[in-house]
Amino acid sequence: MIAQPDIAAAYLPLHARLHLGLDSADGAAVVIAPGIAVTNAHNANLLNPKIVIGARADYDLLFFRTARSAAPQTALPVIGESVTAYGQGADRELRVAHGTVREIKTCPGCTAPAYFTFVGNAGPGFSGGPVLDDSGRLVGITFGYKDAKSERLIYAYDMARVRAELEAFGHSAPAR
Repeated sequence: MIAQPDIAAAYLPLHARLHLGLDSADGAAVVIAPGIAVTNAHNANLLNPKIVIGARADYDLLFFRTARSAAPQTALPVIGESVTAYGQGADRELRVAHGTVREIKTCPGCTAPAYFTFVGNAGPGFSGGPVLDDSGRLVGITFGYKDAKSERLIYAYDMARVRAELEAFGHSAPAR
């Protein structure tokens, strides 16, 4: 159960049966503006194509329409800050991963950070899911992970990057 009411109202589990119902896939999404949610572009197979607003393959982001309107407060990630990520397990159960922001990566000429990393125990099913700070504010969207030595490094897009990519489709998600 998600303890923060804003995120609980905005969290969208994604699940689809694939290959004649024998295989399944899981991911997550979150509402970022009234009627608009975000997940990863590699989760496109988990959504009805008719609700898709657009995908940014270069940033692995996909925006889609939703009936939900509750968008959570957002904030910027801070190096050393504790974060919590949410995702879906294979049995459709909510999964939670706790970690600490390790690094914020920028790109030349970008108006928003490219992404940030945190150490935690997120993995399959967390793609497209929300990352929250200790105050329960949305700081990012998970897009990948890499095992390195004795830890797992999780990658997430900063909400400034997510808003910038949504604006490319002529929509806006206000910074709250």
